[in-house]
Amino acid sequence: MQNNLFDRRTTLIGLAASVAGFSMPTSVFALTEQGAKALVDQLVGEINKVISSGKSESAMIKDFEKIFVRYADVPIMARYALGNDGRTASAAQIQNFTRAFQGYIARKYGKQFRDFIGGQVIVQSSRKIKSGYEIRSTVKLSGQKPFEVTFLVSDRSGRDLFFNMFIEGVNMLLAERAEIGAMLDRRGGNIDQMTADLAKAG
Repeated sequence: MQNNLFDRRTTLIGLAASVAGFSMPTSVFALTEQGAKALVDQLVGEINKVISSGKSESAMIKDFEKIFVRYADVPIMARYALGNDGRTASAAQIQNFTRAFQGYIARKYGKQFRDFIGGQVIVQSSRKIKSGYEIRSTVKLSGQKPFEVTFLVSDRSGRDLFFNMFIEGVNMLLAERAEIGAMLDRRGGNIDQMTADLAKAG
């Protein structure tokens, strides 16, 4: 039961999957608290729409990937997940990995969407932080204790996007970085091979 609950909670990570410890340069943000909150409100609305759509799992996963690309700073998140190995990767390798990463996230976490049917994600509060804004929300699932999900929103890439996500304080993209790093290690640091395998994983 506990593992199932964890799996349900990690479904949301695909939307961000998180970048704790990721240092973003200080700048004058055009992003406002209202804009950051509106982004998460829209994101939550689309999540709730998909999980109540009654679509097949494969169709929901496709919708999930579209939502991820629309609301998340995927290039920033993918680079963080790739870690130090990204510094020596070519532009083509980075592009291929980013594409594989977004599909991997969609498949891995989108498969659990059905566990959220009948649930609700509610935006609770927002506050300014160094890298943008922190938006806190509560997830309520039928028969389960509510838990907190926090989105970090920035306009570093030129538009309002979330670049980080925490579930009850846990940085989940950091876990993805560790997993992808382990995949690279098992392949002798071969980014192309890891990317090809990632494109089929999840």
